[in-house]
Amino acid sequence: MTQQELIQRLTEIEWEDFEVKEAKSEIPKSAWETVSAFSNTNGGWLIFGIKQIGKDFEISGLKNTEKIEQDFLNTLRGEKFNVLVSTKQQLFRISDKTVLGFYIKPSNKKPIYYNNQTNTFIRRGSSDQRATKEEIDSMYRDQTFGTKTSEQAPGTSRESLNNISLSRYRDYMTRFNPDVSYNRFDEEEFLTKLRIIEDGKCTYGGLLMLGKRDIIEKHFHDFRIDLFEIPGNSYSDAKLRYTFRLDEHENLWEYYFECFSRLKNKVDVKFTLTTYGFGQELSVGLTAIREALVNMLMHADYFSPGKSRIRIFTNSIEFYNPGGLPKDLEILKTKDISLE
Repeated sequence: MTQQELIQRLTEIEWEDFEVKEAKSEIPKSAWETVSAFSNTNGGWLIFGIKQIGKDFEISGLKNTEKIEQDFLNTLRGEKFNVLVSTKQQLFRISDKTVLGFYIKPSNKKPIYYNNQTNTFIRRGSSDQRATKEEIDSMYRDQTFGTKTSEQAPGTSRESLNNISLSRYRDYMTRFNPDVSYNRFDEEEFLTKLRIIEDGKCTYGGLLMLGKRDIIEKHFHDFRIDLFEIPGNSYSDAKLRYTFRLDEHENLWEYYFECFSRLKNKVDVKFTLTTYGFGQELSVGLTAIREALVNMLMHADYFSPGKSRIRIFTNSIEFYNPGGLPKDLEILKTKDISLE
């Protein structure tokens, strides 16, 4: 963050990735809640030396800059937190006053908490909120599945993205989520906020979602989503191996629409208009199929040699992902809840 960007943020409001603390002579206890929240959500800047008065910000400055910096960093590297929390720090001098900024990265070892697990926080809008047991359990499940897709893909850049897919994605968000804040961002901020691009490189997840196929295949051998239409109730009674097989497509965004266009023909749908005047097709079956498709695409292990697959039989539709469940199926069915 540059000094000009910091000053600009002070004319706005605190949001999900920006928090200020006065910290004139010592670190406030609430700072540890913010560290936990940023680590467990999408990261953000924690600024010391700025006082919030209502909706306004006042640059108060720090009395003992070096001590505050060392105390903060030593605490993050000490035993207060359950894992080491990494930061990027920056010093600003504004109107002869010193301000310290720390960028807290999102962690791949969530949940991050201090002292004990009850001090696990998440970021919601401009506030740090204590995580529920269900949310903490969800973080452990995510950790089990791994977070490699958030890492940077070597040798990639903005040029690795498919321009048509990116344009379609932004257009889709504008039409069907017109109030979401990301719609007002320019391209660079949009790609950064959604973690499609990080430090000039595509994340693995961003590349899979919107990348060019030839670039994706350099990192994911034989990248594809299989969809078969099979004329029978099973392979054993099918007269043909299949009557349709989905062609290769550019990325997950394009695969989603191609798969969905085939799947929606298999259920009854009802056409309605939204309050914005856009057409939408609704039905219980269509909603279930859409959720199954999204979960299959987004929760697959694309580093595995196995491939995601949809088989459309005469009397059923089968979604398959390689891998195993983080818990026994019966436990998932009876004790776990969805946070979607």
